[in-house]
Amino acid sequence: MNDTLSARALAFRQLHTDPGCFVIPNPWDVGSARLLAQMGFKALASTGAGHAFSCGLCDGAVGRERMLAHLRQMADATDLPLSADLENGFGPEPETVANTIRLAATTGIVGASIEDGSGDRHAPILPLALATDRIRAAVEAARALPFPFTLTARAENYFVGQPDLADTIQRLQAYQEAGADVLFAPGLRTREDIAAVLSAVDRPVNVLMGLDGVTLTVADLEAMGVKRISVGGSFARAAYGAFLRAAREVQEHGSFSYTNEAISGRDITRLLRGTRG
Repeated sequence: MNDTLSARALAFRQLHTDPGCFVIPNPWDVGSARLLAQMGFKALASTGAGHAFSCGLCDGAVGRERMLAHLRQMADATDLPLSADLENGFGPEPETVANTIRLAATTGIVGASIEDGSGDRHAPILPLALATDRIRAAVEAARALPFPFTLTARAENYFVGQPDLADTIQRLQAYQEAGADVLFAPGLRTREDIAAVLSAVDRPVNVLMGLDGVTLTVADLEAMGVKRISVGGSFARAAYGAFLRAAREVQEHGSFSYTNEAISGRDITRLLRGTRG
């Protein structure tokens, strides 16, 4: 397992140094992970929101132990490198974050993101000094692992309704200095904001797509210098959107035309036959 884990970890690191950018989609369960792997993606990232929805919970309501069990299943589902959404590290203190990294690294993941959101709607962003100490602690824990672990630091300003570009850049620069391997500010929506972040840091930048009204393409983002593109919970939301539209059609109209757009069981089986299990 250690050799396999190291190989996955090195392959994931290589994706961040190869020319161009890559898409790292976000499956929310074993089935979606296996389907994405069979489609030819080179790496996967978990989604805290998507997993929470699959458990009948709101985003952020899955505790650490339950999340770790989920990550073990996801890491074992495919042969691809898996990066984990570890949310805010499941606690405010730097040592809690470091311990979360150490525990998560035993599940088979080869990377993870830590965000600076507080979970407090009245003060949704942690103070910069504390947030930076948390990233530094996560980096130290990651560097002590027996395989190369890729740590992503997230600045949550735009994602929590505080679109302050200057503060976002200041935070990403602080997290870069603290040793983060990849920088991520989810919620950036314009070329101008993304370009400003790219020009202000010298680490690979992840950009979140799947946002309403944002029409930037992979080619657009690659031309700008974005290294990695994720979709967060949007694949899960797309799936649940189709499910709810189908259910409403049956409930409200008594018809079943939703099947016209549904993938066939045969096609799903054909895809799954190319994956493990």
